[in-house]
Amino acid sequence: MLRLARHVTLRQLQVFATIARLNNFTRAAEELHLTQPTVSAQIKSLTDSIGLPLFEQIGKKIYLTAAGKELYKTVQEIFRNLDHVEMKLAALRGLKQGTLSISAISTAKYFVPEVMGKFVKRFPGIDVSISLGNRDHVLHRLLANEDDLYILGHNPPIDDGIEAMSFTRNPLFVMAHRNHPLAKQHNIHLRDIAAQPFIAREPGSGIRDATEKLFARHGLRLNVRMELSSNEAIKHSLAGELGLSVLSLHSIIWEGSRGPLTILDVEEFPIERQWHVAFPRGKMLSVVAEEFLRFLQQEGKILETMIEAFLSKHQHHDKARSRRPKVR
Repeated sequence: MLRLARHVTLRQLQVFATIARLNNFTRAAEELHLTQPTVSAQIKSLTDSIGLPLFEQIGKKIYLTAAGKELYKTVQEIFRNLDHVEMKLAALRGLKQGTLSISAISTAKYFVPEVMGKFVKRFPGIDVSISLGNRDHVLHRLLANEDDLYILGHNPPIDDGIEAMSFTRNPLFVMAHRNHPLAKQHNIHLRDIAAQPFIAREPGSGIRDATEKLFARHGLRLNVRMELSSNEAIKHSLAGELGLSVLSLHSIIWEGSRGPLTILDVEEFPIERQWHVAFPRGKMLSVVAEEFLRFLQQEGKILETMIEAFLSKHQHHDKARSRRPKVR
């Protein structure tokens, strides 16, 4: 241990960890703003100090050796501890400084940036970043421990060593254009929805998974006309009257009850889900991440109030529309 402490530098460990995470020397050099020869030299010095090869190349790909895997686990722990110490020292100095990295499913883009904006306004010394993707993408980053916190629209797989807590509702509704033939009907049967052209999220989406499971329980399959990888693309398709879909209420809540889309009154809906914030079990959260967790719980209550207000206004607006006399 003392021999390594004398010969190994934190910079070498940072270079090594970046290559191990990206599986690519060139991309690591770009991310660290170093030349590739400099990166190669750092790894050579580290390898000489360790006394064992850390990477092996098979074809055009590089892989960690057994020694590399052991070192990578240790290096991750070292940098987690250093981050934690840095945040603790900042807190002791009375400074709310540091960084916060969030990975979230794409539907969360309808409220997470605003929540993070409020957080930064309260703590202007904090730099924040957010990575958006589908459920599989976020779970991959979570299991690789690439961010501070992870926001998911359904229960994370806690058996995989994940801690999670809910912070607000995430109801899923069947939606369509206001002119859709089913828009004015009540208590629509699931088989009537299954017969309609359906605009679906891509495989790996949590919303698609929840929807297909519901219909499968009733012996039904969706009539998928189109697969799209974003909620905004689906909303535009619904506005173009190409079919109907299932979306989170958060995807239309900011547009108010007078937008082009409406919620259909379908049996078994809404699918009640919760927004969860998660992190690997045993992860040492930074002071900033702990503060954001508390802040998120407070904002969750505000979001629930907005949901109730929207649904109440939407129901009132639909009733008013149904009472309007027809123009002859």
